[in-house]
Amino acid sequence: MEEQTICPWCDSEIVWDEEIGPEKHCPHCDNELSGYRTMQIGIDRDEDDQDDSWDEKEEQAQDDSYNDESNEGFRQMNVSWLAAEETIRQMTDSQDEAPECPTCREYMLEAGRQSVALTPTIHAATGKPVIQSPFETVTYICPSCFQTSSVLSPEARNQMLALLTPKE
Repeated sequence: MEEQTICPWCDSEIVWDEEIGPEKHCPHCDNELSGYRTMQIGIDRDEDDQDDSWDEKEEQAQDDSYNDESNEGFRQMNVSWLAAEETIRQMTDSQDEAPECPTCREYMLEAGRQSVALTPTIHAATGKPVIQSPFETVTYICPSCFQTSSVLSPEARNQMLALLTPKE
């Protein structure tokens, strides 16, 4: 008598000889036949056949946790994001620059300017610093992932280019 089985990995029919018995690996795809993991989700089952361990109280508790005001999950975050989206668009449209976030590629919001004081490095190639201290940076915040980023202010950029441009 031959036993017929379908491989759960490649859906090939496996015919086992009674003398040889069941194999541990599929002869077609060479995957372990006993290592396949399945999960029953009840799509094809009738209402009467469903597992009794999941009852209406557990389902209601799960629904309540999604609607809980203190829950800081994705649903609350998405609602907040949608509510702020128009304001964020207006703010980025009014900015001189709206750099993309290096993490998530959303447009960043200008948060403010910061004065930076440092001891400049004098480079041997030019005999001058790259930029004179103090200088200003503009800080941006991503409204999606909340990463921050700083760039030189336009005035500091012009100063840097002037210092790096050779005088003839």
